[in-house]
Amino acid sequence: MDKVRSQPDSALGHARQMLDRGTLPPAGIVNPAVAQSWQRCLGAGLQPFSHYAGADPVSGACLAQAVERRRDLLLRARPVMDYLYAQTEGAGGMVILADDHGVVIDALGDADFLERADRVALRAGASWHEDHRGTNAIGTALAEAAPVVVHGGEHFFEQNRFLSCTAAPVIGPEGDVLGVIDISGPHRGPHPHSVALVRTAGHMIENQLFEARYGDALRLRLHSRAEGLGTLGEGLVALSEAGRIVAANRAGLALLGLELADIGRVRIEEALSLRLAAIQDYGRRRPGGVVSASGADGRSLFLRIEPGRRMVPRPNRAPSFEPVRDALSELDTGDERMARAVERARKVASKPIPLLLQGESGVGKELFATAIHAVGPRRNQPIVAVNCSALPEHLIEAELFGYAPGAFTGARRDGSPGRIREAHGGTLFLDEIGDMPLALQTRLLRVLQERQVVPLGGGKPTSVDFALIAASHRPLKAEVEAGRFRADLYYRLNGLTLVLPPLRERSDLAVLVTRMLDSFAPDIGLRLEPDVAAAFAAYRWPGNLRELANVLRFACALIDSGEDIVGWDHLPEDFVEDLRRPQAAPVGDEIAMATLRAASDSLIDRMVAASGGNLSEAARRLGISRNTLYRRINGRR
Repeated sequence: MDKVRSQPDSALGHARQMLDRGTLPPAGIVNPAVAQSWQRCLGAGLQPFSHYAGADPVSGACLAQAVERRRDLLLRARPVMDYLYAQTEGAGGMVILADDHGVVIDALGDADFLERADRVALRAGASWHEDHRGTNAIGTALAEAAPVVVHGGEHFFEQNRFLSCTAAPVIGPEGDVLGVIDISGPHRGPHPHSVALVRTAGHMIENQLFEARYGDALRLRLHSRAEGLGTLGEGLVALSEAGRIVAANRAGLALLGLELADIGRVRIEEALSLRLAAIQDYGRRRPGGVVSASGADGRSLFLRIEPGRRMVPRPNRAPSFEPVRDALSELDTGDERMARAVERARKVASKPIPLLLQGESGVGKELFATAIHAVGPRRNQPIVAVNCSALPEHLIEAELFGYAPGAFTGARRDGSPGRIREAHGGTLFLDEIGDMPLALQTRLLRVLQERQVVPLGGGKPTSVDFALIAASHRPLKAEVEAGRFRADLYYRLNGLTLVLPPLRERSDLAVLVTRMLDSFAPDIGLRLEPDVAAAFAAYRWPGNLRELANVLRFACALIDSGEDIVGWDHLPEDFVEDLRRPQAAPVGDEIAMATLRAASDSLIDRMVAASGGNLSEAARRLGISRNTLYRRINGRR
């Protein structure tokens, strides 16, 4: 939503008097975006009559680095800035381009106003982030991720009250904020069309960036009217070879009923009535032709399909591009290592290959094994789980292989088929197989080789057919070398080994927390208090997913009606003590940070990297808003 509403001077004057005394005015007195910005500034310790924090412009070398970092943006923006300046020339103002940190990287304007602006460092190299310049159009547009007008006394600092500024963020095709385009002028009044001008300028830059980056991709141009195609208001969408929306402008997202966070996540068939195969086929036969379709909400749309130079080879048959939604895909919550394990497991789930799951206790090996069974050809048959470390040694043999009537004292009168026979037709999951005694390892190996089981106490061999998944928190290869595990059994089990990462090394903690909270307390929308979330990120989670689930289940039990924030008081006392205790970690472990804040910053950096720099996707994985993520990143600079 645009944050552009202005207030009468009388109301603003009253609000200024309160702000100058260090208090916030009541709601409704000033523009909500300005009021929120004032609150952020006071919260950051800024004072309206104080000197700027960090007011000095960056060095020439740093400015050159900032320009180089956003060279693509500057290249596309400069012609638009020239156009924008031509619309306001003579009004005594300037046009400014700032990067996503609020640093001015280009500016042009009337000479007399440029001299006045230079007195408050409104020039190239200066940071106009809110933390440095208080409430201002550039910094506040970044914080709000929306167009903003900051007029006269709405500026936080006294020195800037002679300005009237209007700014709009520039959003990249992948959904991340690249910078801000701004019109600034004297306080006598903003240009009557300044909001429309900066919004239009922002859209022009965004469209040029889209064309420059995705000119070779399969593209769709969208509009609700056929004659709207080719105009500034058209929607632009780029598709991957699998039909995923990998880039779009804001008009395209609006026409498809999508949000910025949906870029990279949604397939075109989920938002449009046309299938990918039909889009590709039409693009080949009539490149640039117009076709009608409807969006997911039933809205009629007109499309121009441009195949680009990266089309998928024409398939022999129409493929299905429905997203995979099964038990394995549910385990892929954004962590790269887990995603790789899921992908490999899916490839062998239908093949007669034994799987060995390795990982610390509590990482979810049984859950993973259950998911593999659920997507395989034996899904309608039982999965039988045996925890080899939970059974007394003298009972494991009877539990696994069964026993004949009267085989031993205390045996059931009619005997027992054993867990292996119960798994016939389905899947046998042997958890913690590294704890199985050597003598039983020999018997199990024989069963795996002969596919027959003989019950304890004698009897007729029974043929068995099952898929085998084994798991252990012990590194079985090392156990073999130490003589504690049979090498021939290890190689029989090790058709494919998947190592599940410990929770402390996963990048999807926030997603896991959200899912668990939603599972334990549906329809509440629980979330962690920021300090608790930072502590979770710093904690080493020795119990992994099992420990996390227990903690969150406990917290949900303590949540009172009407509460939606999990705070320190909702956590088990012994766990809180562990959270606040310095976390020991191996040398070089990036999570072993000196403070909770540093650990949280590390998590953010890793999530941004894992998302390929897409801040919208990183915010989704972290379970926070993109504005919050943006403020956290820039607050460290």
